[in-house]
Amino acid sequence: MTAPAQKLDRRDFLKASGLLLGFYLPGRNRLPAQTRAAKTKLNAYVHVGTDDIVTLFIHKAEMGQGTVTSLSMLLAEELECDWNKVRTEFPGVDRAYGPLQGVFGSMSIRTSWDPLRKAGASAREMLIDAAAQKWSVDRSQCRAENGVVINIATNARLSYGSLAEAAAQLPVPANVALKDPKQFRLIGTSPKRLDTPDKVDGRTQFGIDVRVPGMLYASLVRCPVFGGKVADFDAAKAKTVPGVKQIVPISNGVAVVADNTWSAMEGRRALQIRWDEGPRANTSSAGIRKMFADLAEKPGAVARKQGDVDAGMAGAAKKIEAVYEAPYLAHAPMEPLNCVAHVRPDACEVWASTQIQTAARDIAAKVTGLAPDKVQVHTMYLGGGFGRRGGSDYIGEAVEIAKAVGEPVKLTWTREDDLQHDMYRPASYTRFAAALDSEGWPVAWSARVACPSFGGLRNGVDRTGVEGIADILYGIPNIQVEYHAADAGIPVSYWRSVGYSQNTFFTESFVDELASAGGKDPLELRRRLLAKSPRLLGVLELAAEKSGWSKPLPAGRFRGIAVVNNIGSFNAQVAEVSVNQGKMRVHRVVCAVDCGQVVHPKGVEQQIQSGIVYGLTAALKGSITIDRGRVQQQNFHQYDVLRIDEMPVVEVHIVPSRNAPGGIGEASTPSIAPAVANAIFAATGKRIRHLPIRPEDLA
Repeated sequence: MTAPAQKLDRRDFLKASGLLLGFYLPGRNRLPAQTRAAKTKLNAYVHVGTDDIVTLFIHKAEMGQGTVTSLSMLLAEELECDWNKVRTEFPGVDRAYGPLQGVFGSMSIRTSWDPLRKAGASAREMLIDAAAQKWSVDRSQCRAENGVVINIATNARLSYGSLAEAAAQLPVPANVALKDPKQFRLIGTSPKRLDTPDKVDGRTQFGIDVRVPGMLYASLVRCPVFGGKVADFDAAKAKTVPGVKQIVPISNGVAVVADNTWSAMEGRRALQIRWDEGPRANTSSAGIRKMFADLAEKPGAVARKQGDVDAGMAGAAKKIEAVYEAPYLAHAPMEPLNCVAHVRPDACEVWASTQIQTAARDIAAKVTGLAPDKVQVHTMYLGGGFGRRGGSDYIGEAVEIAKAVGEPVKLTWTREDDLQHDMYRPASYTRFAAALDSEGWPVAWSARVACPSFGGLRNGVDRTGVEGIADILYGIPNIQVEYHAADAGIPVSYWRSVGYSQNTFFTESFVDELASAGGKDPLELRRRLLAKSPRLLGVLELAAEKSGWSKPLPAGRFRGIAVVNNIGSFNAQVAEVSVNQGKMRVHRVVCAVDCGQVVHPKGVEQQIQSGIVYGLTAALKGSITIDRGRVQQQNFHQYDVLRIDEMPVVEVHIVPSRNAPGGIGEASTPSIAPAVANAIFAATGKRIRHLPIRPEDLA
C-alpha cells in the first residue's frame, strides 16, 4: 500500500512519564523474570526494567517482514543497550506513535528511521544525565555502552536498570545528536531475528491463536454476488446443529455463533438463505474486459504530459502499438482472516492480526458507537498480509457480531471466504503507442490506462492506478499518460506493490518491444534512456554484470531484464528461463537492489526473495475471474501458488548506500513478471501481453 509519510512533532514521539511500577503487557519476553521486574518508561518506545531488560515498543505490525527486529535495531543502535537483553511489545493505539499507526507501503523503516533513532538517543542521554547526577560529575565524563553508563575517569559503571527511575524524572532533551553512519555498530549487520525463537517453539500469538475467557466462535455467510444482500433466511436446521448458540443477522450477512469453530461452520452450511443478488448478478470477466477496452479507446484524464506526443508520433520513422492487461488478484495470506472482539456497554476490545491498528480502532468505534479512546486494539502477529490486512472489513464484522451476542466472539474466515470476498488487486487494461526515430531510439510514448480506482481520484486520476507508467524515469522527450477510472463494482484495494504490480509488467514489457523494433539490445536501450537516473541505472548495471548478460548461456536458456523504482527503492532483475514443448521454467533470477541505508542485510535479502516468489506466483498462476457476479475461484486448487520445486535460484545483490532508507517489502514484486516475459520473447519470439502466462502463449 502507498501513503504519504507523516511528519510528527518530536514531543509526539518522546513523552516522558514517571515511574510505572509493575507495568506489564502480555508479550513475547523470553525471560520469566521480566514479568516480575518493575519497568520504567523513558519514552513511548523505551521501557527499562530493574533487571536491565530493555523493552522496545514496536508501533508497527509484524507479518514476516522482520519489523520487530529492524525497528528494534534503530532504537538499540542509538540507545546503546545490550542487544541480548532486548525484548519487544506491541503497544495499543496511541497518539504518541503518530496520527496513523500501521504498516503499509513498505513504510516501517522509512517513517521510523529518524523518529526511532531519536527516541533511542533521547533515552540514552537521559540515562547519561542520571548517571552524571548520581556521581556528581559533568555529563561529558560519562558515556553509554552496552546497557551501562561508564565514568570514563574512574571506570565506574551503572546499569540502565539502576538508572531508569531517576532518568524518567529528567526532561526530554530538546536536541539529540544522532550517530554518523560510520559509527553504527548494529545497523548494517544481521543479528538473529528477535521473533524467530518464539515462532519456532509455538509461543508466538497470531490472531488465529487468540483465546479469551468465555469466547464464542462465529462463521459468517455473505452474499456470493458483489453488492447483494440477504432477502430472507430460515435458521431452523442450523439451530439443530450441536454447539450452535445463536444465529445473528448483521449488515454483511448471517453469522452462526457456536461454542467451537467447527460447529459454527456446520451450522452455516445448514442455513437456508435467499439472496437479493442486486445489480451485479450478470457481471462477468468478459463484460469487464470489454468495458475496459472501450474506455481505453477514448481520451482520459491526463496523468502526465511532457513534450508533444502528437508531434513526436507524426515525425516518427516507426510506430509501435500494443495492448497489455492483467487480471484481478486475491491476496491469499496463509493465515485466514480472523478477529476476536468483545463489546461491553462502555468499552470494546479487539484482538486482530491487522496491518493498520488505527483503522481497526476506528471501525470498532463506528460499529459500537463508542468513542475511539474506549476501544482497545491488541496487535497480534500476522500470518501474511500483502495489503489485505490493511482493510478493516473483517474487524467490523467481528465487532458487529460480538455487539449482538454480548460475549467475546472469534470470527474466522474460511479460505473460500478469503478468495471470494477479498478486496482485490484491480484488473487493468492499458493501450500503449510509441514512436522511434530513424536510428531506432524512442522519441514519443503514450499510454491510456483503464483501471478501477483504489487510491482516490484527483483531477480524474488515481495516481496508484498509473504508478509505474506515469512516473517512469526513462529519458523519452515526449510522454503522455491518460487514465480512466473503470468501476466494475468489484471491491479493490492495495496488493503487494500496488499499481506497480501490474504496471511494471506493462511498461517493462513494452520497453522491450521498443528495443526489438529499434534493433537494440534491451540492456543497451535502458542504459541510454536511464543516463540521467543514476540509481536506477546503477542497479541495472549491477544486475547485468552479476547475471553475465553479455556472456553466452547454456543451450536452451534465455534471459530477460526489467527495472523499477518504487517505494523509495530501485530494483533490477534478470530472469533466466527455458521453454520446451509449451512448458516454461524459470531457472535463475539475479536481482540488484538499491534501498538506501540497509538496516538488516539478511532481512533485505529475505524480503527480496519473498517479493519475487509472490510476483512470480502471480505471473504464472494468479487470476480471479468473475461469472454471474461471483468469483469462480474457491480454494488453492483453483488459485494455486508457486511450489518449492518450481522455485528458481534467486541471487540478491545490495548496492551499498548512505541515502535515506527506502522500502523493501514490495520492492522486488513488480519486476519479476516482465523479466520472465521478456526472456520468453527471447526464447520463442512470442510477446506475453497478459497475465497469467498460459501454456498456449508458449507454443
